[in-house]
Amino acid sequence: MKKILGLVFALIALAAIAAYAQHGHTGKPEANPPRANGGHIPPAPVARKDAPAAREVEHDPAGHVNERPHVRNDKWYGHEAPNDPRFHLDHPFEHGHFEHFGANYRYRVLRIDTNLHRFWFPGGFFFEVAAWDWAECADWCWTCGDDFVVYEDPDHIGWYMLYNVHTGVYVHVQYLGT
Repeated sequence: MKKILGLVFALIALAAIAAYAQHGHTGKPEANPPRANGGHIPPAPVARKDAPAAREVEHDPAGHVNERPHVRNDKWYGHEAPNDPRFHLDHPFEHGHFEHFGANYRYRVLRIDTNLHRFWFPGGFFFEVAAWDWAECADWCWTCGDDFVVYEDPDHIGWYMLYNVHTGVYVHVQYLGT
């Protein structure tokens, strides 16, 4: 009986560890707090009804222009227009919907295949970075313990946005299932 009870407790502990890995560091002081966006995770981007034809870039007070897709003061810069043909998918969500997205879920990459631009999160969830966005994230330290947040892209059906909480930069990704 003690062996069975010990096995049950061990399985519960493993399930708790897996759940913690998927849900990130919410609710407790963070060992690895965000460095970008004023030190906090931004809210989800909102759909743009009257989107400009070109990507909105950030102009800082010193006159510098930042064209990278990034978040600053909770504003999402560099997002492509909703009618950008690169985002058209004949079969959106072909591999299902990724359900654990938004500011409440932080992830660390378990594995990366830089040749195919694919990465895996705990639980076996894997994604592919859009080819045109790879240059924005190729230099990220994918396996250094940086945290990432996945947002559903409100302007491009079937796409998600992967936000690096330490650099503030985001890229477009597709969910490829588990």
